[in-house]
Amino acid sequence: MSGYIAIEGISRSFPSPTGSGAPTAVFEDLWFQMEKGEFVCVIGHSGCGKTTVLNILAGLDEPTTGYVIVDGREIAGPSLDRAVIFQGHALLPWRSVLGNVAYAVSSKWRDWSNAAVEAHARTYIERVGLKGSEAKKPAQLSGGMKQRVGIARALSIEPKILLMDEPFSALDALTRGTLQEEARRICVETGQTVFMITHDIDEAIYLADKIVLMTNGPGAQIAEIVVNPLPKHRERDSFHKHPLYYGLRNHLIDFLVTRSKTFAAEMAGQPFDRRRPPLVHPGVIAKAIDGEAGTQRGPSGPTLAASA
Repeated sequence: MSGYIAIEGISRSFPSPTGSGAPTAVFEDLWFQMEKGEFVCVIGHSGCGKTTVLNILAGLDEPTTGYVIVDGREIAGPSLDRAVIFQGHALLPWRSVLGNVAYAVSSKWRDWSNAAVEAHARTYIERVGLKGSEAKKPAQLSGGMKQRVGIARALSIEPKILLMDEPFSALDALTRGTLQEEARRICVETGQTVFMITHDIDEAIYLADKIVLMTNGPGAQIAEIVVNPLPKHRERDSFHKHPLYYGLRNHLIDFLVTRSKTFAAEMAGQPFDRRRPPLVHPGVIAKAIDGEAGTQRGPSGPTLAASA
């Protein structure tokens, strides 16, 4: 399997809680690839192994079987080539905004002068809208501002892949929307490759180029990869008005509500190549005036399209 990032047949099993019996496989035989500069969101119910996959990509965990390749090299532990933004900000409380970001920069480029480190850190602090707050400590910041620092810190080391584990889930709706907008703008401008976990369908539609749908665990698998049909450059205040938005949203909701639970039974006895999960290109599923829908077969897999 080629690609800038390649997940090749990974599984992750954990011993039985009682110490006897067969191990439990959270997910099995996952195959997936990402191209450089892609923004990918993963959606699935709790327990399907989304965070475990992210931890494996980060080098914080190891697959029971399989491999993960980033830019031609197998992952073998944590690296500053990969940055993680967790749900919590994880800032160093004794360091200022500038100190937290500069610490990451100096860790990546140890031969840089203090002036070069500070200048680079300030560039990313300004990018997340915190210019003027460089001297503040985390205790002086709001929740949204702390996450901005976390984003600046992660992006400042210019990683090969940015890993995001529901980084906006604990924020209020207005702050969450603002940070989504800023994160997407920065990632598009810099061509950042992003792997993000979310439970928020609208967040996935707004941010992602592709949306990976995982079935329920244990024994979870990738059911399909949905290509976001919305324009690459989209605005948060108007993306929901795009004619393809509701078709895509309904498709994702239908998967989470129904197909994530029944997928294994649906595919029993049918050919399904886990090495090439179906690539789905949603079109307009229904016309607003009549609610009709149709399905066509596209060159890369099933394509949802409007009925004539």
